[in-house]
Amino acid sequence: MVVAGLCGAREASGQQQSAPMRTSIVDSHEGVTIGVDPWTSAGRYHGKFPKKNPYTGGVLAIHLTIRNDNDEPIRLNRGRIRLVVQLDEDNKQELEPLNADDVADAVLLENHQKDPTIRRSPIPLPTSHAKPTRDKKWEELRDDCQNAALPSPVIAPHSTMEGLVYFDVRSEWDLLENARLYIPDLERMTTKQAILYFDIGFSQESNN
Repeated sequence: MVVAGLCGAREASGQQQSAPMRTSIVDSHEGVTIGVDPWTSAGRYHGKFPKKNPYTGGVLAIHLTIRNDNDEPIRLNRGRIRLVVQLDEDNKQELEPLNADDVADAVLLENHQKDPTIRRSPIPLPTSHAKPTRDKKWEELRDDCQNAALPSPVIAPHSTMEGLVYFDVRSEWDLLENARLYIPDLERMTTKQAILYFDIGFSQESNN
């Protein structure tokens, strides 16, 4: 599995919560609506990333929109989000989201060249040793992620939060055709009641 984190976001006011969600795939239950929009072309990144962007390093950004129509706040455990990809007929892999440092490392410091004859092998795990040459360009990309990061794991009542979640897919873009985003850990903060997990397939149609 790949190491965790989230990037990209803004929180909308309660007055905006009833507006249509600008996402390609939407699922909703128990007063929570989640929209998923995978950014699968380099052009999608230009607004957030004027210089280097995750896509050039084989990292996928998924734009998440989470709307809470309940009368109490909802807490999301962001570290438990998973991107589930089908490597071949018999093998799946669950990828954890990257934090801002890991995205910058993947784009600017790691060698993502791969042998096309072994492209169906599991996506390799990143190493955890200290990375050298974290220069100004690295800091700029890291800051772009942090500055756009989800402001909080808490979605206030009758409000919307949105942002990017990053996954290192090693430029294996065709794996996304049947990928799924699994969001298992949401909780009502006042009553401590768990909310049923979301399992959103990229191939399913939006119910918007």
